Amino acid sequence: MRATASSAPSKPVPIAHIPDSVAPPVDQQFFERLRQMNDKFAAGVPATLARLRELRRAFDAAAPDPALAAELQQVLHTVAGSAATFGFRTFGAQARVLEQRLRVLQAFDAVGKAEWDSWLRSLDHYLTWAHSDARADQFPDESGQEDI
Repeated sequence: MRATASSAPSKPVPIAHIPDSVAPPVDQQFFERLRQMNDKFAAGVPATLARLRELRRAFDAAAPDPALAAELQQVLHTVAGSAATFGFRTFGAQARVLEQRLRVLQAFDAVGKAEWDSWLRSLDHYLTWAHSDARADQFPDESGQEDI
C-alpha cells in the first residue's frame, strides 16, 4: 500500500531517533562565545558594584545631584537589562526594582531627604547582598528575612 496525502499522518520521530547526519549541527562556537561573555560579565560584577558604591558615597540625600542620580540610574539599568542573560537573574531583577524607584524619585521636582534616605538604604542593602553572592537566587528583604 502506498502512502498518500490522505493517509493518516505519521507519528513524529523523537529527536533521539534522528540520525546525526540529519540532526542540525550544534554550534559549538556559539556556546563558546556565550561562555566567554558569561565569564566577562561575571568578572565585571565587582567593578560594577564598586562604581555603584562610589556613586552612593558621593550622593547627598539632602541635596541630590541630578547627574549622580542619572548615572546611578544608568548603571542600574545596564545591570537590570543584562544580568539575567548571564545567570544573575535576581541581581538583575533587584537592580530593576531600584532603577524604577529611582526613576519615580527623579520625576518629581522636590523629593524629601527621607525619601532619598529610604532609597539609599535599599541601595546599600542591595550592594551588601550582591557583594556576598550576586548569583544568589534569593534576595533577603530589608528586615533580614529571605524572600520566598
